[in-house]
Amino acid sequence: MEDTYQVIVVGAGFAGVAAAKKLGRKGVRVLLIDSNNYHQFQPLLYQLATSQIGVSAITRPLRSVFRRYETVRVLTASVATIDAAQRSVTTADGVTLRAEILVIAVGAVPNFFNTPGAGQHAFPLYSVTDATRLGTAITRLLDQADRNSEGLVDVVVVGGGPTGVETAGAMAENVKYMVRKYFSPELAARCRVHLVDMVPSVLNMFSTKSQRYATERLQKVGVQLHMGVGVTEVRTDGVALADGSFVPAQIVVWAGGLKAGDLISTSGLTQGKGGRVDVRPDLTAPDVDGVYVIGDAANITDSTGAKLPQLGSVAQQAGKWAAANILADLAGGSRTPFRYVDKGYMAMVGRGAAVAELGRKRIQLQGLFAFLSWLLVHLALLSGVQQKVRALFSWLNGYLLHSPAQVVVSGPTEKELSGLTLPEVRPAPPTEAGLEKE
Repeated sequence: MEDTYQVIVVGAGFAGVAAAKKLGRKGVRVLLIDSNNYHQFQPLLYQLATSQIGVSAITRPLRSVFRRYETVRVLTASVATIDAAQRSVTTADGVTLRAEILVIAVGAVPNFFNTPGAGQHAFPLYSVTDATRLGTAITRLLDQADRNSEGLVDVVVVGGGPTGVETAGAMAENVKYMVRKYFSPELAARCRVHLVDMVPSVLNMFSTKSQRYATERLQKVGVQLHMGVGVTEVRTDGVALADGSFVPAQIVVWAGGLKAGDLISTSGLTQGKGGRVDVRPDLTAPDVDGVYVIGDAANITDSTGAKLPQLGSVAQQAGKWAAANILADLAGGSRTPFRYVDKGYMAMVGRGAAVAELGRKRIQLQGLFAFLSWLLVHLALLSGVQQKVRALFSWLNGYLLHSPAQVVVSGPTEKELSGLTLPEVRPAPPTEAGLEKE
């Protein structure tokens, strides 16, 4: 069976949804394919994993997103292969779909950098499934520790970028508020959060001032920093570091980078750094006609030729720009090179604390003003009124009332969590101090 479409967009992340929306507004017949029937808001996945927000706040059904776009069809299906030269995709059930123009926005997968044990034992944080799986594991670990009055609870977060910093900060805040309130102060004192990265400072893309603030804030809430040393192995009981030391942990969270997945490597497209496609300035793929690659699957450059980071703002703007060039293609016009509007960077570092560097001039904010800016920006970017309301309620409940959501665990046992079994809570030596500090 084979069907032909005007435009096929593979992937419903920031880039794919932005492209499909703009094309749909102009009446272009679009097929949007994704293995999930929802769009996920990736910047808040760490909050889902740490029980600060619910699934319904960061996901929105794709058919709800496109209910008013009569020319956009949503297809929930797993794509098995992409043939860029033929501008076709084949689904897992054997259906081949062809397009006049193909947009590849398939995202990325965690990059473990060939670290032994990382793929088997670490928890990535790139999807709703990843986040709920991690949240379940954390809850099970705390329940186990509550039954063991003497064991230490250690979590290691690998990666000092925004995702790693936000995750480590949120986990430390949970110890201070959620564990103390819903379990006991004694258990909170036995919980420790570690952040590890081979670079010497957290938030490497930010200014020195922002890095210093983030470091001080993380340490204040009790995060133990292991900076300037890489991870050489992830084991079931912790991580081995390049300096010969070992950090024990029952849970290892991997926030150490992304790479292109197998759909790109088997598509016939030439791959560059991170396995991504080095697209032309107009966002088309090299060596083939009628193919665009956008989002985390692409290495996109700015007007100076410098590669842009894998950020939601880059993906969203690239999706809109690719759609504009596709409209030009269909009308027989000329494409234009992508021009990125740099809105800056933001990272949450805990309750009431964040860093923000806004615009090309990098206007710097730290502390409460950055925190409020972070909340407003992310609230505005969430898709759908219901999602905004749910997120706002969760934040008010958690940040003002100190009453975060709790994960209700049902279904798979520990041994059924994708083959991962949580190690036993290890005994605490009499001299070891816990995370909680007054």
